[in-house]
Amino acid sequence: MNIYVANIAYSAQDQDLRELFEAYGEVTSAKIIMDKATNRSRGFGFVEMANDDNGRAAIEATNGSSFHGRDLVVNEARPRTEGARPGGFRGNDRGGYRNDRGDRGDRGGYRRDEY
Repeated sequence: MNIYVANIAYSAQDQDLRELFEAYGEVTSAKIIMDKATNRSRGFGFVEMANDDNGRAAIEATNGSSFHGRDLVVNEARPRTEGARPGGFRGNDRGGYRNDRGDRGDRGGYRRDEY
């Protein structure tokens, strides 16, 4: 079972997260997600447990519990949606005005129908 863990203290390490969840069963992996630019924790991570029943028990026990001075938010991880990209961009849509023909509309100056 894959478990999503949020509100993790920035001081916590992967091993700390692993030890917290090992009290409820075999932990296959425990990973705190790091920011690539700053190499600092992003405050959330994932724990994978070998047994689903143990995973559910761990979720029940750790959700809302204090860990390194912060109350954790713990639930079953949802699979990533198809086409999801970091940063929230969808395809080539970078914002701005587009009419139904697909162009960006009037950018200033005069309009032909006004003279």
